[in-house]
Amino acid sequence: MLRKLTRTDNLIQQFDTVLRTLVPHAAQPSRPSPAVKARDGDMDDAERRHAEGLMRINHTGEVCAQALYQGQGLTAKLPDTREQMEHAAQEEIDHLAWCDERLKELGGRTSYLNPLFYAASFGLGATAGAVGDRLSLGFVAATEEQVGRHLDAHLKALPAGDRRSRAVLEQMREDEAHHERWALEAGGTRFPAPVKLGMKLMSKVMTQSVYRI
Repeated sequence: MLRKLTRTDNLIQQFDTVLRTLVPHAAQPSRPSPAVKARDGDMDDAERRHAEGLMRINHTGEVCAQALYQGQGLTAKLPDTREQMEHAAQEEIDHLAWCDERLKELGGRTSYLNPLFYAASFGLGATAGAVGDRLSLGFVAATEEQVGRHLDAHLKALPAGDRRSRAVLEQMREDEAHHERWALEAGGTRFPAPVKLGMKLMSKVMTQSVYRI
C-alpha cells in the first residue's frame, strides 16, 4: 500500500525539482536526445557563437516552462489536470536536458538569469492554477503558442551546419504543439489578443537578455 505524501515530502520534491532545473547538467531526460542521429556540418566561430546564444535562449525557455508547470501543478484543482501538468512537465525536462547537452557541445553555458526567470514563471503558474483550471489551461495554451512561434523563428535562424540543434528544436516544436492542443481540448480559455501581446513582450525581454547573459 502506497504511503500518502506529507507536506514535507511534497516540499522536498519541489526543492529537488528546482535543483534539477537550475543546476547545469542535473536534469535527466526520459528520452534520448534527437541530436544523437544528426551530424553537424561546417560552422565558423561566429556561427557557433550564434547557435550557442539561440540554444541558451531555448534552455531558459525550458526553465520557465518547467517552473510554470510546477507552479500550476501545485495549485491545480482537478486531479486530471494536475496529472496532465506533471506529464507535460516531464517532457519539458527532456527539452531542458537536451538543450543543456547541446549547449555543452557548443562550448557554451546556461544563462545566469535562470533563477530569476524560474521564480517569476513559478509565481505566474501558481497564481493561474489557484484562480482556476480553465485559466491555468488557457495560460498553458497561450504560452505554448508563443513557444511554437519562437521555435519556428529559431529553426530559420540556426546556421545551416547546426543540424544537431535543429533536430532538438524540431522535436521540441512537435511536443509543444501537442501541449497546446491538449490544453485547449481540456477546456482551457482562449486568451484575447491584448493578453497574448503582453506575453509576447515579456518573452522578448527574456530572449534579448539571455542571448548573451
